Parts: sequence; structure tokens; C-alpha cells
Amino acid sequence: MKTDLIKAFKLTLAFCLLLSVGYIGVLRMFAKLEGPANGSVEMLSVKNREVGAVLVGQEFTRNDLFWGRPSAVDYKADGSGGSNYGSDNSEYLAIVKKRIDKFLMAHPYLKREEVPAELVTASGSGLDPHIPVKAAYVQIERVADARHLSVTSLRALVDELAEKPIGGPSVVNVLKLNVNLIKITE
Repeated sequence: MKTDLIKAFKLTLAFCLLLSVGYIGVLRMFAKLEGPANGSVEMLSVKNREVGAVLVGQEFTRNDLFWGRPSAVDYKADGSGGSNYGSDNSEYLAIVKKRIDKFLMAHPYLKREEVPAELVTASGSGLDPHIPVKAAYVQIERVADARHLSVTSLRALVDELAEKPIGGPSVVNVLKLNVNLIKITE
């Protein structure tokens, strides 16, 4: 009986090591090989000051910067998640209507139906750092006016930073876009 207990203890210890250390090691190795930035957090800087992580969305509200997706979790990376509202929930619809109205105030050249859904609805994680390229295009006129830049140069910047994921529409990372915008104008 004592030998069976020792065997059980050894087996338990072996599986604890395998499933904690081994599993994490395999995941980390996979992230290093296949993940963006080799599994590390890629931080962006402006004037030697870190301004954010590339894969975590941030709130931008200034007219001279591109705006990203709204967040249901106030952009807090430690508690990511969606709003859990259904698409026909009256509270949710009121929130989206308020976001559309705010967006149209800053973009008077747009009609209500031209506002991209991605700019007024939160993503599933609440931290999506990307917007579709078309969502960046509709903001170009506002940003160009605020920065005194040409629409053509801003469109070229958006196109330069566009990423084409497998099986999806082209997207642009809002933080990368804004950091590049700041670097070329300041």
C-alpha cells in the first residue's frame, strides 16, 4: 500500500509539472514562433515616451487623431469583454444612437447610414485595436482639417499601414496610425 501511495504521489507530481510548466512552455514557444512581435508586447513610443501597446485598443477623442472602436469595458485590459446586450436591447440601441449622433457632430459631411458600424459598436473583447480601412477613410476629412494636411496624404498613410488578414477585410491599427500621424506632423 505504501508503494502504491508513493507511485500515486510521483504520478501526481509528474502531471503537475507537465501540465503547468510543460504546457505553458509549449504555448510560449508557439507564441515566439507564430505570434505577432514574437509573443512579446509591442509598445509604441512618441518622443521617447511609451504611448501604448499595439494589440490593445485605446480611446482617442481629439479631432486631430483617428478614432477607434468604442469599448464596453472602458479600455481596461484586465477585464476585457463585450457589453452582453442583445442587438435589439433598448439600452444598447440608445447607446449606439448616442455614439452615432456624437460621430455625426464631428463628421457633418456624412449621412447617418454612412457611419461605419465598427465606430459605434464595441468589439467582443472591448479592446480591439483595429478598425476597417473604410472606417479610417470616413475620418480622413476631419483629421485633415484639424492637422492642416491633405486628404490625399492621409489616405496614403492609411493605405500604407493597412493590414490584410486572411479571409477578412483590410484593417488598420488605430494606435499605429495615430503615432505615425503625430510623427509626420510634429
